[in-house]
Amino acid sequence: MSYANRKELSGNRTAAIVVVALIHLLLGYAIVTGLAYNVIKKAAADLKTFDVEEPPPPPEEPPPPPEDMPDVPPPPMQPPPVVRVNTPPPPIRVQESTVIPEPRPLPPIATPPGPPTPPRPPAPPAKAQSAVSAKGDLRSLFSGDDFPAGVEDEGTTQATLSIGTDGRVSNCSITRSSGSRALDSATCRVLKSRARFTPARDSSGNPISDTITTPLIRWVLPE
Repeated sequence: MSYANRKELSGNRTAAIVVVALIHLLLGYAIVTGLAYNVIKKAAADLKTFDVEEPPPPPEEPPPPPEDMPDVPPPPMQPPPVVRVNTPPPPIRVQESTVIPEPRPLPPIATPPGPPTPPRPPAPPAKAQSAVSAKGDLRSLFSGDDFPAGVEDEGTTQATLSIGTDGRVSNCSITRSSGSRALDSATCRVLKSRARFTPARDSSGNPISDTITTPLIRWVLPE
């Protein structure tokens, strides 16, 4: 056989060996994976959950019985010794005379002062002298010429006069009317113009204002 034929035969054998090895590897892999799957599936099917019960606690041991104590007789009772105590005699009480103090005099009760006396109102200034006429009777001041013209009535009037410190009539008011306005006006006109008075004076002699009332003044028609 030539060298070329031998070389070709050696290459075919090598290729056949490689192919056979690959086939064995594939078969082995398939077998291994298939068996592993079946094992896992069977293990999963066999695996089941269940409740685990706790074991009961062990029973408590009963306490040991008490030990029997020997009966010991109690000791004999002995009376306590008698102790003699020297009791002193009771003290002698001396009754002391009780001195009753004299009662103290009560302090005088202060009487509250009464309300103060209100001051007296000042007395009005006393008039030493009232206003008086310097002309005598006021009716002498009137004459027939003072009778108002055109008046045909007669009558009697009376007036109140306010007299100033100068002795003159400062105001005239009719207190009794004659029934005629003309006669009443003529009465005040004559008194204001003609009457003169000595003014009133106070206690110090100073002139002061005053008020007087005239006598009745009768108006008669002139003849």
